[in-house]
Amino acid sequence: MSLPTQPVSHLSATELESIPRSPSTIHQPVNTNNQSDIPLTTLNSNSQASPSSKVAKARTVIVITCVAVVTGVNSFLNGVLVVATPAIAQDLELSVGIVLWPVTIQALTCGCTLLLTGSIADVVGSRHTYLVGNFLQTLTSLACGLSKSGVQLIVFRAFAGIAASLCLTSAVSIINDAFVPGRGRNLAFASMGGGQPVGFGLGLTLGGALTSSIGWVWGFYLSAILNGIVFALSMWQLPEGVGKVESVTWKRLGEEIDWIGALMISAALAMLSYILAIVSTDSSEIHDPGNIVLLTVALVLLVAFVGWMHRQEKRGKPALIPNSLWKDKVFTSICLNVFLVWGSFNAVEQFGNFVLQNIQELSAVQAGVRLSPAIVTGILANILVGLLVHRIRADWIVILSLVLSWSSPLLLALIKPRATYWSFLFPAFLLNPIGADGLFTVSNLLITSRFPMKTQGLAGGVFQTTSQIGKSVGLAVTTLVANDITAGSSSRDKEASPALMQGYRAAFWFLVAINSASLCMSVWGLRRIGTVGKKQD
Repeated sequence: MSLPTQPVSHLSATELESIPRSPSTIHQPVNTNNQSDIPLTTLNSNSQASPSSKVAKARTVIVITCVAVVTGVNSFLNGVLVVATPAIAQDLELSVGIVLWPVTIQALTCGCTLLLTGSIADVVGSRHTYLVGNFLQTLTSLACGLSKSGVQLIVFRAFAGIAASLCLTSAVSIINDAFVPGRGRNLAFASMGGGQPVGFGLGLTLGGALTSSIGWVWGFYLSAILNGIVFALSMWQLPEGVGKVESVTWKRLGEEIDWIGALMISAALAMLSYILAIVSTDSSEIHDPGNIVLLTVALVLLVAFVGWMHRQEKRGKPALIPNSLWKDKVFTSICLNVFLVWGSFNAVEQFGNFVLQNIQELSAVQAGVRLSPAIVTGILANILVGLLVHRIRADWIVILSLVLSWSSPLLLALIKPRATYWSFLFPAFLLNPIGADGLFTVSNLLITSRFPMKTQGLAGGVFQTTSQIGKSVGLAVTTLVANDITAGSSSRDKEASPALMQGYRAAFWFLVAINSASLCMSVWGLRRIGTVGKKQD
């Protein structure tokens, strides 16, 4: 039996804060000198007005609601898919090789297009980008629900990933225009973050109920309805001045976007993600000539991309990810951390769900309810870090958060197959999101404090892309570990609980190692960084 690799989108608002809309139009080398003197207003370098002058205080609640709900609905749909995948595979007769793609293709296209859509948003404006993304999310959700075959569902989910990247790249710029830096903005993004675990949790709960009653397609229909309502509200209430840029011309689109760099990195990431997904279901697929060619081309493109970035930066032209960005040790550390932590976070949730349904033989509804403690701690982590991050040293917050979440896969690695829910599973699910949410909040605020305003968008776009790719890679590699151990089990029936549990246990030990590496990297890379998120004078 092949274990599904299903990336679970649990996007906190602080994660969204790292997705500004100007990643590719900035090509100056990173300058981290005199960082305390950097004025922080908005990530829109074209804007001249102060953030507070653009959006009236009475409308800030509407702005936050529109942005939080449209991203929360995306999390809701991913929650539905976690528990509905077996039913979807059965209803659409998906083969083992493609049973994962309705979920993984969305994360793949989203992660591969974030930098490009961010570049486009910088030229056309965040409000327009957000509305287009919202409208496309409505259409793709409806199309997924109406799909009559697995191929149709996979194609529409691919377009859904592009729609999500359009929303993510513009959401934060909209909020940044409404709040000045300081405690108010911290709480605003923390409030957005609270909407993500709520959406995902509702998806888990309702997904199980819908799958067992009127059908999983209604998860997509509900998503389309909610997206449509938010689109209408945004058209009506989202201020015209938010994220406004100068007039859009074909010349600007051609000259201010690094199209060649975007094509190189997007193609390379797509090929690598595809190879990982294929190999995770059957490790022998790595020997297939076609897969070897794709892997070789992807590696060549990555090397060529580094050379292209050097050329663009040296000539003072737009560079998607300037090589000089990685000279900042703290930024490099948080990117590597988020790659590991988010891969682990999603894998713990998914393999915990496997234990509930495949080992303890619970229904989709029962599994969704038992995964729900993560919703509570996800909300609390966002709120508490938003309140305390300007008072407590950032490295202490990150390290404490990672220590708590490190305990989650450890508990699951030690679990007995028939152990009670409260002894292992409950504390594991409760602790799992703390590290991811704590790291995201601190990391995004570090980006705004360490980089000049011109490079904040670039750094945030790279950071968010790293997190998205980390989700897919983390789950794929974890599944590869579990599948190999299950295949080598002494049990004759590889789909029986003993063989599956051996693979799950190996997966959890692998995730313990991943969390340990992230913890060590935080101790080394984030030493003495002080507090972040303070109000700028």
